[in-house]
Amino acid sequence: MRTYSFLSGRALTGLLTALFLAAAPMACRKPAQPSEAYAQARTRFTRIYAEKGDAAFVDPQMNEIDSLLAQVPESSLDAVSARELRARIQNGRQQAEAQARAQSEALAKAREPASMPSGFNSRPSGLPPPEEEEEAPVDSGTPSGAPQIGTSAAELAGGFSNCFQKGEQVDVRGRGLRDRWELQDRAACRQQYASLQDQVLIIEEGKVFALAPKSAIQVMPSDGGFPSDGGR
Repeated sequence: MRTYSFLSGRALTGLLTALFLAAAPMACRKPAQPSEAYAQARTRFTRIYAEKGDAAFVDPQMNEIDSLLAQVPESSLDAVSARELRARIQNGRQQAEAQARAQSEALAKAREPASMPSGFNSRPSGLPPPEEEEEAPVDSGTPSGAPQIGTSAAELAGGFSNCFQKGEQVDVRGRGLRDRWELQDRAACRQQYASLQDQVLIIEEGKVFALAPKSAIQVMPSDGGFPSDGGR
C-alpha cells in the first residue's frame, strides 16, 4: 500500500515566499540604458572632426569630449562605444603630436646652413691656388655638357669643373623639403654655364627634377622674420 505525504499550509507558504524572494532581484534589475554623456560626446566629436580633420585631436575641445566619455557608466549600452572613442582620441592625439614634432625638426634643419659634400671643391693642402682661372667659352644657351633635368646630384658634386655647390634646402609646394644646387660665383663657371647663373637646380630622389629662377626662391631667416629672396 502506497503512502502519500502532503505539505502543510505553513510549509507551502514558506516555500512560495522563498521562491518569490529569489526571483525578486531579477525582477528589480533595470535593463541597460543608453548614455546621455556618450550621445553628447559623439555629437561634438563628429562636428569638430568634420571641421578640422586630424587636427581636431589636438584641439582643446577634445579634452572636454574625453571627460564626457569618462562619465559613461560601465552598465550603459554605450560603454563599449565610449571606450573605443576614447582610444581613438588618444591615438589620434599621439599621432598629431608626433607629426608636429617631425615638422618642427624638419623646419629647424632647413634653417641650418647646408654642409658641403666631403672633398667638394677642395685643393690638396700645401698647393697655392692658381693665379688666374682658365677662361672658358661663353655659353649662349644650355650646352650638352651642362646640368639638366635628370642629372644626378653625384655628378653635380664631382663633375662640371666643380662649378656647382649645394645650397640651403627649399620647401617645394606639394613635395616638401628638397635639396638645391646652384652655380658657384667664379668667373670661369659663370662663362662656362652662363645660362645657369640665375637658376637653381632642385633635387628629388638624387636627381635634378626641375630648374627654377633664383628670384622665385625664398629663404626663411632663422630669427623667424620675413622671408628673403634666396637668389640675392
